[in-house]
Amino acid sequence: MHGLKLIERFKSTQVHALNQPDTTVVNTTGSSSTAGKLSNHRVKFIGSKLKYNKPCSVSAAKTLLPFGLPRTDLLEPPIEPHLKPIQLVETLADLYRRFETCSKSEKSLICIEQYSILSSLGDPKFLRRCLRAARQHASDVHSKVVLSAWLRYERKEDELDGVSPMDCSRFILECPKAALVSGYDPNSIYDHCKCYQECTKSTDAQISRRCLTLEEDSDIYFFVGNEEINCVRFKIAALSSPFKTMLYGSFMESKSYKIDFSQNGISVEGMKAVDLYSRTRRVDLFSPEIVLELLSFANRFCCEEMKSACDMHLASFVSCIEDALVLIEYGLEERANFLVASCLQVLLRELPSSLYNPKAMKIFCSFEARERLASAGHASFFLYYFLSQVAMEENMVSNATVMLLERLRECATEKWQKALALHQLGCVLLERKEYKSAQCFFEAAMEAGHVYSLVGNARSRYKQGQQYSAYKLVSSLISQNKAVGWMYQERSLYNVGKDKIADLNTATELDPTLPFPYKYRAVSKAEEKQIGAAISEIDKIIGFKLAPDCLELRAWFFIAIEDYGSALRDIRALLTLEPNCRMFNEQVSGDNLIELLNHKVQQESQADCWMQLYDRWSSVDDIGSLAVIHQMLVNDPGKSLLRFRQSLLLLRLNCQKAAMRYLRLARNLSSSEHEKLIYEGWILYDTGHREEALARAEKSILIQRSFEAFFLKAYTLAESSLDPESSSYVIQLLEEALRCPSYGLRKGQALNNLGSIYLDCGKLDQAANCYMNALEIKHTRAHQGLARVYLLRNQRKAAYDEMSKLIEKAQNSASAYEKRSEYCDREMAKNDLNMATELDPLRTYPYRYRAAVLMDDQKEAEAVEELSKAIAFKPDLQMLHLRAAFYESIGDLNSALCDCEAALCLEPNRIDTLDLYNRARGRAIHPQEM
Repeated sequence: MHGLKLIERFKSTQVHALNQPDTTVVNTTGSSSTAGKLSNHRVKFIGSKLKYNKPCSVSAAKTLLPFGLPRTDLLEPPIEPHLKPIQLVETLADLYRRFETCSKSEKSLICIEQYSILSSLGDPKFLRRCLRAARQHASDVHSKVVLSAWLRYERKEDELDGVSPMDCSRFILECPKAALVSGYDPNSIYDHCKCYQECTKSTDAQISRRCLTLEEDSDIYFFVGNEEINCVRFKIAALSSPFKTMLYGSFMESKSYKIDFSQNGISVEGMKAVDLYSRTRRVDLFSPEIVLELLSFANRFCCEEMKSACDMHLASFVSCIEDALVLIEYGLEERANFLVASCLQVLLRELPSSLYNPKAMKIFCSFEARERLASAGHASFFLYYFLSQVAMEENMVSNATVMLLERLRECATEKWQKALALHQLGCVLLERKEYKSAQCFFEAAMEAGHVYSLVGNARSRYKQGQQYSAYKLVSSLISQNKAVGWMYQERSLYNVGKDKIADLNTATELDPTLPFPYKYRAVSKAEEKQIGAAISEIDKIIGFKLAPDCLELRAWFFIAIEDYGSALRDIRALLTLEPNCRMFNEQVSGDNLIELLNHKVQQESQADCWMQLYDRWSSVDDIGSLAVIHQMLVNDPGKSLLRFRQSLLLLRLNCQKAAMRYLRLARNLSSSEHEKLIYEGWILYDTGHREEALARAEKSILIQRSFEAFFLKAYTLAESSLDPESSSYVIQLLEEALRCPSYGLRKGQALNNLGSIYLDCGKLDQAANCYMNALEIKHTRAHQGLARVYLLRNQRKAAYDEMSKLIEKAQNSASAYEKRSEYCDREMAKNDLNMATELDPLRTYPYRYRAAVLMDDQKEAEAVEELSKAIAFKPDLQMLHLRAAFYESIGDLNSALCDCEAALCLEPNRIDTLDLYNRARGRAIHPQEM
């Protein structure tokens, strides 16, 4: 981003809300998904039941490790509560084919199926794209309401102070009013909604006067008690067939002009409203109480037009959770679908807080509640999938979570839906330590076709003391399928000795992104008193995947060897991700531990911290930078600039949601309007609203010319491909930004960006000056730009040396090794790329380069295998595209089509993949033309 191009089954139907949360808790993990919650299980410690004042075995750190060090026999990986196909690429390809050929009404459901499968990858961009596509293709009001609320929930980290969940986002995609409009219009969701258009309406007085002039036409009188209501016979008859039959048929009322309506459950005011409605067809002049009475009257006498008008009008009154809880009962009783939808929308947009409201849970949780919603057309798999996911994130083991998952299972109609609900019930019951019931659900999920549920089945058996049975289950899975890393990881739990370590090593070889093997090996080394080796082992994954539990584990190792400064760094970084985290099996707060560690290290002033921040930034130490900012915020918690800095670092570390949270906090803490506009602009930019971001930047500049306002405007404009005129304008903006006051870290970034634009324009001397000026103020990443200048000057050796300087300075050097490979011969490039893969296996360029080299050497099978081993744990678009091209070149068109379809499932509008797909499909259809 801003410097770069994250049961025992119920025996009753009693409804339980989740326990009331501590309102001070702010969750700032990189991902708020259920998988993220489960994968951050805290490390368990030796002697976790000991009192705080008892010493541990490591005497030098006895006051800081009161619960001992972690133990290998208490470590285990989480079971992912998502659909996890063994053949992911083939599954994605099948989803794409089905989506392209299905009917309009089926598209939304396929998008949610895709969401359930991609959840295991943990990429929020893919998940939001699935939800957007599902909302785009929704046609009924219920689906639109649920999916709009789900989209709003997923980006709740972006919301600013003072914004209500029911406020409009200005786009149809999430607009609460647009969701209440039925119909299929997939092209409209990205348009601005009509919430801000004012409608002209007649005043009450005008309508009343018009009605008074009609009273002389009255030819029938309805009595309610002693009150007489003057009406027009044909207008009342026009309200419904029963009225027409009564007033013009063979009933005695057809010959009477006085009719007693006292026994029909309507008040005098209600009957007057019926008369007024019959004359004007308007309900907007009445109070909500009278409209409710009209709704009941309309249902009793089959006045469909009146019912619809009341339904729509009452729906417009629902604006808060209190209204929703009252009106939804009327809506369900009278089967007023729009009113129920409107109430449901408020309850969903108030998530997760509505989960803690017993009245709200009563509407959703029980079997009878689901039946009532279903009778009004508002019980769906969409609804209960959304509710259960939020409940699992909030409290995995609550009664409400289990009941919502039970309702999800009841709504499941397709095989994958049943498998998902059963698997998630198994995961929840396993967490509740109800192992026998969990086993039953996992086995049922397996019968529904979800092979990954075998892992839950094995774990449940293991927890019941059936270790060998669990081992045999997972071994059979390995023998019957192509090996995947998580299979060996799971079997390691049930293995012993060297076989256990061999399984863990195989798991890492097949999937180097799995945290558990690193944690187990590290703790195993710590148990053998090899603390240094334990730190080196856990460093391997922290270097490319910032996991809170791994940071916590490394902190304990540092405490054990009395490296309190390093321990303090890791705990501060951890608290940046999870401000309210508790350690030692959740028995000691992070803040308390910091207080203890502060007595062991030299305290630094705010000025010292600024110097440290420059040093950490210069050495490309993002975790260290996070720790320094955390320390600075203790002294100055309201500093919006530091919160902004936090967001930039978290984006670099791929913690998207935490980054957006701190960016929002920076905006809320801003003391001036022009600063608020800048941070709002970045939020808009990061959520894809480029034009609005640009408008915020321009408005901020009008208030005050500042570095950040010019930088935001330049960065937003530079996002699109620049022609010479546009490039010249962006250069002017960046130069204007550099003339404004700012601190060195940001000026270094601006100089680096300015150098990049000069390079794109072929102005090498100006680019070199920018990069050298950036290096003078410790912007180390400018070495990369300067290396590019040397390359364009045909000074390849100088470019290589420049990148070597970056490698020497940077603590996180995987990208530097990758870039340096472009400036050396093939053998040296291979060594650099191997090092890049070792440091960060998630980087895809090294795999693609090695595969291309193998392909050039006519080693097609090896080239495909090089890509396949990375695709197995990271189905990257570029790698799928490249492998498809390889398959096409060797004539394996079916495999080429499969990879193209999988890639298009992830990114449907990728032009080069569409071209390759159409070409390969054409060759498959007309092989004689090959």
